[in-house]
Amino acid sequence: MHAETAASERSRLEEDIAQAAAPWVLEHGLDYAQAKRKARAALGLPDRSPLPSNAQLEDAMREHIELYLADSQPAELLALRELATHWMQKLSEFRPHLSGAVWKGLATQHQGVSLQLFADDPKMVDIWLLNAHIAFDLAEDLGVAREPVPMLVVQAPCRELGGSIPLVLAVHDYDDLRKAKRADERGQPLRGDLAALRKLMAQRDTAQELP
Repeated sequence: MHAETAASERSRLEEDIAQAAAPWVLEHGLDYAQAKRKARAALGLPDRSPLPSNAQLEDAMREHIELYLADSQPAELLALRELATHWMQKLSEFRPHLSGAVWKGLATQHQGVSLQLFADDPKMVDIWLLNAHIAFDLAEDLGVAREPVPMLVVQAPCRELGGSIPLVLAVHDYDDLRKAKRADERGQPLRGDLAALRKLMAQRDTAQELP
């Protein structure tokens, strides 16, 4: 009985943190880890308190969108997906895959567009941007193989959203492409290529047209 009570309390805490973290992601643009920690602190919980999984946080984000952002989020998501489509076409030689909130349908204007590129020579992405006179900043993060990869951050103009959106290009070796098919903890694809994105957008359009 004690174990069941402890598990129930842990689950409740994780749910509370997830619900408190959702607005920090959707309305302030924090990443998942930052939002979870900020929510835990805001709730006055100790640092040892368990944090929710990404899936739990995303469930809370969906609920927050339905309750508070239903009038604005669909249009913002469409604008971000159209922006992703534009850049995936431009960068087609590097086999772009969309990931993150825009891919999962959880993005607002406060999130950037995350593209994962798979190049025969990763340095060619830098050269392509330089030749196109596109400014970018350099960063680093974990890639699909959970190893550090270079990230190029472009401020991409988005007329529909009235400003520039961070376009994050995570540059991988071509050999990492086979690992891009991995799914999340619920079996859903973590990323998709241009054809998959267009299919996703068409499905959403069809669903919105249904009575």
